[in-house]
Amino acid sequence: MQTTMQPKTSILASGGGAMLLDPADTLVLLLDHQSGLFQTVKDIPVADLRRNVETIARLCTLLGIPVITTASEPAGTNGPLMPEIHELAPHAVYVPRKGEVNAWDNDDFVAQVRATGRNTLVMAGVWTSVCVMFPALNARAAGHEVYAVIDASGDPSEMASRVSLARFVQGGVRPTTTNALLSELHRTWARPEAAELDKLYGLVAPNYAAVAESYFRAQQAVRETR
Repeated sequence: MQTTMQPKTSILASGGGAMLLDPADTLVLLLDHQSGLFQTVKDIPVADLRRNVETIARLCTLLGIPVITTASEPAGTNGPLMPEIHELAPHAVYVPRKGEVNAWDNDDFVAQVRATGRNTLVMAGVWTSVCVMFPALNARAAGHEVYAVIDASGDPSEMASRVSLARFVQGGVRPTTTNALLSELHRTWARPEAAELDKLYGLVAPNYAAVAESYFRAQQAVRETR
């Protein structure tokens, strides 16, 4: 089964950008963001982690980027997948697994990835050191360009997170952040979704939301004095 949402036309700034993510070739994989696993995360506040995942889901819906989700043993101690993902990205395709720890060991999951025809995979998940690391390395070995969104993922300790980051780099997986992902796919304010994208920056960087509020209030004050 393929994702049914049709991708929007890629909007790229003139003058280059070849080293940045191309929205037309990007597939987002959200792996094992499960309620039980969230309780073990120690390297990032869980509220921040969930907000970043929600931002990615909203971004993919806004820009027409396909999303695949999966969960290991959702009926077991790891718990169910966080519902916000499919609420905010209703086009996302969920692929059940048969007990595999590594999503790339599941033939249905790999087939779904390949069915999208996209080569650039953006992954996030819990734990970073397992649920993201294992499929990321396998996908690299299969010839994909792979990015790991570190602040939309979580590990049981700071040590696990640091070692994961080192191993990503050693294995050719490119670490990134939710803010960088948003900016790379956004590219230009000269697009019809600009106002909605601006709201996403407020989610991923709450202080930016305060800056925007101050700016618009100042603009309003100027208009009122005329």
